[in-house]
Amino acid sequence: MKLFVNGSENRLKEFREKIGDIKGVDYYMYDFNPDAFDFNGYDAIFDLNLDEAPENLEWYARLENKPVIVSAVKMQLAQMAYFQGNDIACHLAGFNALPTFINRSKAELSLYNPSAKEAITGVFNTLNWDARFVADRVGMVTPRLVFMIINEAFYTLQEGTASMGDIDESMKLGVNYPHGPFEWCDKTGIIDVYETLAALYDDTHDERYKICPLLKTAYLKAG
Repeated sequence: MKLFVNGSENRLKEFREKIGDIKGVDYYMYDFNPDAFDFNGYDAIFDLNLDEAPENLEWYARLENKPVIVSAVKMQLAQMAYFQGNDIACHLAGFNALPTFINRSKAELSLYNPSAKEAITGVFNTLNWDARFVADRVGMVTPRLVFMIINEAFYTLQEGTASMGDIDESMKLGVNYPHGPFEWCDKTGIIDVYETLAALYDDTHDERYKICPLLKTAYLKAG
């Protein structure tokens, strides 16, 4: 299988770590000319940062029956497709491509159209990667849960209830998480955490996703 994989450096690195050194995979960091690029030469397309630049879906939308798997955490597929006039000919799938969420045994995916499930599953089967599908919603599932916990941890720190180290240690011991909330925030990146929470709050107006002022301050300092 020949794959086109486009994304930021840290996401590409984690993707490569997950699938290993297999032949037929071309990696790009947006260092190509889409107007002169032949995407038809690939069996499947991965864009690991598309929800940060949804206008770029126009590069792939008309690739008829081509599996196109894009990051869809900060924006759901339906909204990206709306910007393209819902003129989608490819087999479009969303992917949780946030840092720390790529290199897992199960890929967290969503679908624009249920008819694409077989084609998308086939791609992941070829990569020996278990595909699990969730609803096409902002935040998908795992980022919603993890980032909500991170946000609550910032509130706990802001109130002076415990230190970062104590909160991290308590979460790892109490619920057996691989990382504490602040450790996870550092590994994923405060910018992705903040922007996902902001998108969730804008989509749901649920108070659980209302960003803690201390988290917002950390995001602003990160630039």
